[in-house]
Amino acid sequence: MKKTSTRLADGRELIYYDLRDDRVRDAVDRRPLDRTVTTSEVRHDVLLGDAVAVASHRQGRTYHPPADECPLCPSEGDRLSEIPDSSYDVVVFENRFPSLAGDSGRCEVVCFTSDHTASFADLSEEQARLVLDAWTDRTSELSHLPSVEQVFCFENRGAEIGVTLQHPHGQIYAYPFTTPRTALMLRQVAAHKEATGGENLFDAVLERELAGERVVLEGEHWAAFVPYAAHWPYEVHLYPKRRVPDLLALDEAARTEFPQVYLELLRRFDRIFGEGEPPTPYIAAWHQAPFGALEEFDGVVREDFACHLELFTIRRTSGKLKYLAGSESGMSVFINDVPPERAAQRLREVASS
Repeated sequence: MKKTSTRLADGRELIYYDLRDDRVRDAVDRRPLDRTVTTSEVRHDVLLGDAVAVASHRQGRTYHPPADECPLCPSEGDRLSEIPDSSYDVVVFENRFPSLAGDSGRCEVVCFTSDHTASFADLSEEQARLVLDAWTDRTSELSHLPSVEQVFCFENRGAEIGVTLQHPHGQIYAYPFTTPRTALMLRQVAAHKEATGGENLFDAVLERELAGERVVLEGEHWAAFVPYAAHWPYEVHLYPKRRVPDLLALDEAARTEFPQVYLELLRRFDRIFGEGEPPTPYIAAWHQAPFGALEEFDGVVREDFACHLELFTIRRTSGKLKYLAGSESGMSVFINDVPPERAAQRLREVASS
């Protein structure tokens, strides 16, 4: 992997990740852009103990542009985009309309391929590995920023999810706090560790699932399963079999096998609802241990956390979405229409050709 860092016309950082070491990235951003001005602010909710990012400048972000005006495609001739070069393998850049900025963290965009019509599932294993390497590198770099406590790599895919740019891409949020969902996990880990005299909760969950009926895919170094209490109609958790706190700690064997397992999983997701159905909308979310102090979680250290990916769709059946209505949105109590065992069975049935 070759990494080349440059600056866009408004001062934002852009990084090319190339498969070939001889690629030269010296294209200049020719757009007449003013420096980015953001109004991002993180507010603490004293009743719930969580945080809300207020970012009014995002109202003006690019919204469903036509394909020939996509800002994530390479620049070509007089059609100038966020990527100055005429091609790329993987590129990462600071979001022009970030939810978090400055002392409130940082937001980046990750473009998986220059092919506008592709999806992550269309990538080769070599390309998918390059994305993993980019996620890992950004996790490392962002973790050293003084305002960052947790790094979250994710992909939103599909208009039903709320995606406004159809080019295959994901995002990275670098939060100035430990996210509420991670905090819940860490509290459960702490309680289990104390109750069992030191047993790790993530290890116990993985062992139980591997012995059960909800396994979807299993390799030598990775395992994918539908969790016992899945929140979403089709939800799969992908774990490295050797517990690590973050992407940086994955060994070479796990990195090599990851593209094989993950690409197969994504291709199965696209086959859940049968031939002729639109691509399955999904969210793919990497959970990594915070880089900040963990004193509030009694007896827990970073190494107790298990880095893993959670993949889920909001489509519950052909042509129907799972809406977060009263119980889910009002009380955070999910109601799942698809039994996890049935979801796992379906994902085993649709092995991609």
